[in-house]
Amino acid sequence: MNQRPMTYRLDFDHPPADPVPVFKAWFDEAELLPLPNTNAMYLATVDADGRPSARTVLLKSFDDRGLVFFTNRRSRKGLGLETHHRAAILFHWDALDRQVRVDGAVTHTSDEESDAYFRSRPRPSQVNAWASEQSMPVKSREALEAAVQHIEARFAGAPIPRPPHWGGYRVALDAIEFWQGDKFRLHDRIRYTRQDDGTFVVQRLCP
Repeated sequence: MNQRPMTYRLDFDHPPADPVPVFKAWFDEAELLPLPNTNAMYLATVDADGRPSARTVLLKSFDDRGLVFFTNRRSRKGLGLETHHRAAILFHWDALDRQVRVDGAVTHTSDEESDAYFRSRPRPSQVNAWASEQSMPVKSREALEAAVQHIEARFAGAPIPRPPHWGGYRVALDAIEFWQGDKFRLHDRIRYTRQDDGTFVVQRLCP
């Protein structure tokens, strides 16, 4: 059951041709929820051996080119994306009884985009991006904190540059699906599939 009223109602029988304004409207409403991290999204990747894995990352920007997040490119998800340049994403906003699914090709953001976002992060987060070999084994919490102290000393009194192994990924909107919950599991679903000319084929789906 919805916990707050919604102001944007998607007409699933007569949807707009462009899904980006729909996503923006849904995302803007989600951000008004009294909950942390409404920009959290589940990211699914496949490794070199074909094994899938999923985790939560934070959406940092979006436009008609796709959805952007940032991470260590030597992490498990980073290595998977460097091998198979595709990913699936899921947003779930339970308070709105809504989900959005995205499937698409994955590319690096530009160095300029990655640098700009890294500079916007708190300094401790910048330090930790250098100190943590994400997804790799670590002997103890003490060893992890020692790595942090080493990086703090290395860059003491100076700006911290973006690590060469850290940056953004953009997941293209090759397919984007909107799901609105309804009574007795008779939900509304619609999928946009991008064509070679950039337009979208739109299909209503059974729940």
